[in-house]
Amino acid sequence: MTKSRSLNGSKTILLKALLHSIGYNTECYNLRVMEKRKPKQYRSSLMASIHETAEGLHSAGVMDKRTLREFDELCLTPVQHLAPDEIRALRLREGASQAVFARYLNVTTGLVSQWERGERRPQGASLKLLSLVAQKGLSTVA
Repeated sequence: MTKSRSLNGSKTILLKALLHSIGYNTECYNLRVMEKRKPKQYRSSLMASIHETAEGLHSAGVMDKRTLREFDELCLTPVQHLAPDEIRALRLREGASQAVFARYLNVTTGLVSQWERGERRPQGASLKLLSLVAQKGLSTVA
């Protein structure tokens, strides 16, 4: 069996013990969970351990993708919605015009303007990028 890149030795042993306790032969499973992915943010270190175990169970074929998504919702830190004035304050804090801010986020200038006026709300990847900019600055998404 190959050693996991993302799980340290003790977590791999714990995962093997867990699989063995429910009757699975761990020698026939590849326990590599994730190769090189950006670190996820969890609600707590306990949730991080639970989620990593769930990912291991999924990669071993014990847990289906739907159940893993439920663990994602429980364990990962949710992205907070931003009010229009917060988006404008964020842009001004970074010293960027609407056009420059839009270019960094890969959206149109009109969309940034609509966010700031409250006509539309950022969603999906745009919301995630905005939360990254709020936490770590505009240079993070450059």
